[in-house]
Amino acid sequence: MKIETKTAKFTKPLYLESGRILEPWQIIYETYGELNEEKDNVVLITHALSGSHHAAGMYEGDRKPGWWDGLIGDGKAIDTTKYFVISTNVIGSCFGSTSPMSPIQPGSSERYRLKFPVITIKDMVKAQKILLDSLGIRHLKAIVGGSMGGMQALRFAVDFPGFCENIIPIATTYQTKPYVIAINKSMMEAIRADSEFKNGNYDPKTIKEKGLKGLAAARMIGYLNYISPKTFERKFGREYVKTDGMFELFGRFQVESYLEYNGAMFPKWFDPLSYIYILKAISLFDISRGFNSLEDAFSHISDKLHLISFSGDTLFFPEEMKEIKNYMDKVGGRCNYFEINSDYGHDSFLVELDKFDYIISDILEGKYKK
Repeated sequence: MKIETKTAKFTKPLYLESGRILEPWQIIYETYGELNEEKDNVVLITHALSGSHHAAGMYEGDRKPGWWDGLIGDGKAIDTTKYFVISTNVIGSCFGSTSPMSPIQPGSSERYRLKFPVITIKDMVKAQKILLDSLGIRHLKAIVGGSMGGMQALRFAVDFPGFCENIIPIATTYQTKPYVIAINKSMMEAIRADSEFKNGNYDPKTIKEKGLKGLAAARMIGYLNYISPKTFERKFGREYVKTDGMFELFGRFQVESYLEYNGAMFPKWFDPLSYIYILKAISLFDISRGFNSLEDAFSHISDKLHLISFSGDTLFFPEEMKEIKNYMDKVGGRCNYFEINSDYGHDSFLVELDKFDYIISDILEGKYKK
């Protein structure tokens, strides 16, 4: 599989939903496979909260492949012998696209930090569309994304009708619910409460070296909603760490050790401010903003919509995706709904690929005509 990483830089301002602008700005992206002469074999991958443009394959020195490597590649569901796959890093994220830790101006030592504008899902999609236009890509075979990536896929469908043949949102929602907003708020406040966060004026090198307990705690909170209670039970039960004393106050169950480890590792590769800004973007997401109603928003979708949910998702419940199907039926839109039987939890879209990869393959092969 041919894999390339590139950075597109833009000098024209990116006008944001808030009314503010980013100028200049850049977006880093990865490509897999070959673009055909007609430029009609393009599949766009959109990532979740802590994802990146590195969705598949491995570079020299990598310890593990991209986050959707089981789905993207030669002979896989998103077959890179047939399709030219583009995976971008959203603006606001910390893997090379313009973010809170970017210089305010090229060559400047001053970073945006809390001066960075609030970013929305609509802004992320707008930036991606500008990138695609710059590459001469006028139509997509498909957009595929899970969780926040699914929000981006839906946003594309509403904001750029007719641009994409197949929209495939996975494990997502059309409007972030109060429960998820509350979770996001808890994570944001955990970061802000850490004195080492320094109101956003931390040294990023120090954070990577020494960690940030507030960001670690935020990540632990997140795990409680990415993995279901049944998965926690299966993985850990009530096993205690063998080297810890049962009656030591801070002696740990295996599940506590697991959360501690993953929380401690997170600041080594993800930036605290990016985490806060992207959480805000997720909380703000509402597909109907700018329209008269939800029905009005969905009536703008002219592309084929294929919804994939998981029965055990306790972050974006399957009922929320069923509501999208109901709205699409009301407005006479083309929409298929698939509910995958799973009790793993929200992260099923990252972990249980074998339960839905064939659906994506069939969609791309045109087996769902609706």
